[in-house]
Amino acid sequence: MAELIAVALFTLLAVISPGADFAMVTRSSYAQGRKAGLAAAVGIGLGVQVHVFYTVFGIAVIISHSPGLFMLMKALGAGYLIYLGYKSLTNQGRIRLDEQPPSQAQLGQALRAGFLTNALNPKTMLFVVSAYTQVVQPGSSLALDFAYGGFMSVAHWLWFSLVAVFFSNAGLRRAMIERQRLMDRMIGVALIGLGLAVAVAGVK
Repeated sequence: MAELIAVALFTLLAVISPGADFAMVTRSSYAQGRKAGLAAAVGIGLGVQVHVFYTVFGIAVIISHSPGLFMLMKALGAGYLIYLGYKSLTNQGRIRLDEQPPSQAQLGQALRAGFLTNALNPKTMLFVVSAYTQVVQPGSSLALDFAYGGFMSVAHWLWFSLVAVFFSNAGLRRAMIERQRLMDRMIGVALIGLGLAVAVAGVK
């Protein structure tokens, strides 16, 4: 029970800390509506499983002891965040509240963006690796390891679903759309800043 509580607290602190996932879900929710934000939240939850998979099977040990591999992952993650930030900064399309709901293709794009944002995020990698090395007892069963991983994914999905619901609220969304240029610039700068922070962070 103590181990479960520790994992839960560890996950809660990691999930609610602001980062790329938060910025990306906010953008999807206010720009395309609630369904797109919720799709992005599902993608984030699935992205966590990428980190769980390689951590449980010990690949994280190889990554943590190979600066080259870790730097490659950082470069991919930083590049993707900067790319998303650039797209937000240079967006010229105007959002209208009376637009049709997002298509299946747009929902798929939102889900994919959520997945890639999390799967390429070194912050999530470090969180998952730390959770399994500092909280989960060595020698735990594979089933228990994946159960903890499932909990981490569900926690991410629930939190970012709440974020999506909040930022897709009709009144708030209307206010943000009326200030779309400012919002796009703020989110773009935040994503680029996060990408640069990832890129220059030292390897420990």
